[in-house]
Amino acid sequence: MRQPKLIDYTLLIVLALIWASAFFNIKIATESFGPITIAFLRVFFGSIPVLLLCFYKKIKIEAFSKDWYWFAIIGFINLVAPFFLIAYGVKSVQSNLAAILMSTTPLSSTILGHFFTKNEKFNFIKTFGILIGFSGIIYLFSDNFLINDNNFVSALLILLGSTCYVVGGVLTLKISKKKNENVTGSILIWAVIILIPLASIIEKPWNTIPSVASSISVIYLGLVSTGLAWLLRFRILKNNGLIFQSQVSYLIPIFGIILSYIFLDELITDKVLVSLIAVLVGLYFVKKAK
Repeated sequence: MRQPKLIDYTLLIVLALIWASAFFNIKIATESFGPITIAFLRVFFGSIPVLLLCFYKKIKIEAFSKDWYWFAIIGFINLVAPFFLIAYGVKSVQSNLAAILMSTTPLSSTILGHFFTKNEKFNFIKTFGILIGFSGIIYLFSDNFLINDNNFVSALLILLGSTCYVVGGVLTLKISKKKNENVTGSILIWAVIILIPLASIIEKPWNTIPSVASSISVIYLGLVSTGLAWLLRFRILKNNGLIFQSQVSYLIPIFGIILSYIFLDELITDKVLVSLIAVLVGLYFVKKAK
């Protein structure tokens, strides 16, 4: 991998901003759409730039090949489930809390990596980082002003959504020899296939008269926070590798808190800041151990 240049750091910051902006846009989208419909529209619009890229680069999409079941399973676990859980949870909690809760993904992946991979075992520094990071999340749950009996389950569902991303990432190792664009395009196709009947039967979105703000938010979530973000991720991974790209984990919760304050005027308590610092410190030690 070449040494990162200014453009690489710029793209990393842009990627973090795009992913962080997803949280307050999900909050806006929940004002008009149900969580299944949000998940469907997100994968539908998100598939457009990815599939166009595959068409342009003449990359074969193998969604219906002999490995179709892997694409379907990963599509459900890596897209359908987390997109639904996050949208359902954000309806009842502040979007800045969701940004912090979702930033635990690298910590969860480290735990699963210890049990399901051969070269990602625990050591003292990793264990210390995991304990620090999750202690910040536990402390965040003690903020009774923001997390209470009414939305406690919603916050847990967002954490479960972040874990789905990790499990989906582990399963992707089963088809790791395939091109990233092919895998992403294929799992997006299967996510659309899975969500069409669910949204149609359960939520009947055609009966909804959405606000302009909610409509713009779901389109943004699909085209930008899903489709464009994946394309940026491909470029960063190809030019700079996974370790460089993983630094986006530090920026997402910071930008998420800032953006939610700017656009939604969401409250930032002392416990939110302490939890954020603990998670970032935990991430630092886990990355340092690698």
